Amino acid sequence: MANYKQSDYEALRRRCIELSQVGWKQAAIAQVFGLTQPWVSRTLKKYNQQGLTALQEGKRTGAPPRLSAQQLDLLVIELNKGAEHHGFSGAIWTRPRVNEVIKKLFGVSYDPSQVGRILKKVGWSRQLPQRKASQQDAQAVTQWRSERLPELKKS
Repeated sequence: MANYKQSDYEALRRRCIELSQVGWKQAAIAQVFGLTQPWVSRTLKKYNQQGLTALQEGKRTGAPPRLSAQQLDLLVIELNKGAEHHGFSGAIWTRPRVNEVIKKLFGVSYDPSQVGRILKKVGWSRQLPQRKASQQDAQAVTQWRSERLPELKKS
């Protein structure tokens, strides 16, 4: 079979119809263009059923999403409740944890890379933890920087 760019197939379909209308056999059309006979047959069949619109280049759609917009909204509500609410230790959401929540709520499982795509779609982004102790005293830090740090730099 010949290698054609995707954009070439509309012209090929039109040419197949033209040759068929002047009496060419499907096998001969397939051989001339380096196509398979079933491809030519499907093209002619679609043309007979749908007319010229069947020959046009169609938009390629992927698989339909497994989670609806309403389910994504519900997911965000559930994630906002926190990881501990869903039985995880610690408040950090990871892709596997989010996938477990999706599985529990909707019965659908995703690859971790796709969980990240879903989180991005609903407006969540990757966050890094702050490098600051939660029990840190801001006043003591300021005092240390103004008094002790200059002394250390001198020595």
